[in-house]
Amino acid sequence: MPDLFNSAPSKIKNENKPTERLSQPLADRMRPQNMTEIVGQDHILGKGKILRRAIEKDQLFSMIFWGPPGVGKTTLARAVANETRSVFYSFSAVTAGVKEVRQALEKAKFNLQKLRKRTVLFIDEIHRFNKAQQDALLHEVEDGTIYLFGATTENPSFEVIVPLLSRCRVFQLNPLNDAAVLALLDRAVAEDVHLAEKEIEFVSTAKKLLVQFASGDARMALNALELAVKICAPDKSGNIKITPEIVTEAFQSKALFYDKKGEYHYDVISAFIKSIRGSDPDAALYWLARMIHAGEDAKFIARRMVILASEDIGNADPQALVVATSGFTAVNYIGMPEGQLVLAQVATYLASAPKSNASYLGIKQALADIKNEKMQPVPLHIRNAPTGLMAELGYGKEYKYPHDYDGHFVEQNYLPEGIKDKIYYNPASQGYEKKLKEYLAWIWKKRKEKDTDDDK
Repeated sequence: MPDLFNSAPSKIKNENKPTERLSQPLADRMRPQNMTEIVGQDHILGKGKILRRAIEKDQLFSMIFWGPPGVGKTTLARAVANETRSVFYSFSAVTAGVKEVRQALEKAKFNLQKLRKRTVLFIDEIHRFNKAQQDALLHEVEDGTIYLFGATTENPSFEVIVPLLSRCRVFQLNPLNDAAVLALLDRAVAEDVHLAEKEIEFVSTAKKLLVQFASGDARMALNALELAVKICAPDKSGNIKITPEIVTEAFQSKALFYDKKGEYHYDVISAFIKSIRGSDPDAALYWLARMIHAGEDAKFIARRMVILASEDIGNADPQALVVATSGFTAVNYIGMPEGQLVLAQVATYLASAPKSNASYLGIKQALADIKNEKMQPVPLHIRNAPTGLMAELGYGKEYKYPHDYDGHFVEQNYLPEGIKDKIYYNPASQGYEKKLKEYLAWIWKKRKEKDTDDDK
């Protein structure tokens, strides 16, 4: 496959274009209508790849397209539907609710029962659906009434319910490379109904700069090109010369550079989280301000700080999780712009708190053992014994009730016999966790021995 389109662009005269098409933004006017017009994403559309084979054989399945904006998630969904014999319904999770979903499902049942046609139900921004809305799709996806095509910029592992995710194949789409974006711009200038009628020239590094600013986002590149043409005054000959200054002006909004769902979005939130993890409240405030200025979703920021409070601070300061969850609740109550005060308070508290990832490492290791090692039986003395038979079999026998002993503790084994000396939780020696470490070493012989060995 070539980098973007299968045929080289040539200057053409556009006639008899539908009026509604003329009023659309350039990115929509240039949207590919079928698979032959789509290139790139070779890792899923290349020869022999599962998605391409499914399309060629008209043997579809439910799928989720995951990737940043402007990489062709919606375009790919529509093109796949056009290449098959399926009926295509589309709506956005931002504006649709359970009512719209049920109406679409009823139409899909009619299509299957009366017309003998399957239905592709495309839901843009499917991560915006809540659990109830996603649950409403399950039955029809499972019985084959619909092929669900979902598009999301968020990790579906976190945003799509497990029962629905398990019934879909996830395809990750990547940002377009520079050559692909460049080819797209050339094709737009040569073939678009509006641009093809103009004499457009890129001066010096203007085109390269436009590609660079787009960061692999085709929609952003095309919309910026269209704006550049609009704000560029023709010369005496009627030609439009797009200079680097014009391109910069077209991208003048810092929010455009950030792009709430694009590459800069991930870069800035990464810088924000790493600044808090690195105990730098000043850097945390700077990156927080960048996100607020760009219009980032306040709940997204607050949610990430709740996660960080457990992952990177944990029991070194248990109050951190309380502060973070309270902040999340407050942001939901009051919204923006006042919510920025809450976000700033939470961010500076977390950045200033002592750090520990002991809980994170502990559960990570425990999960790895569960996955990779033989499943260990529950020791008899800590099993539940709700029936007489279970009690006769030794369930719960010899269990020592800690509150019957001095200090409300008695040393007994709670882990399976094969891993009874395993230690998953290793508290850090700072913050409140230092006290936990000292207490656990005092009451547990295995921890006391470990600490002694560590000191040698």
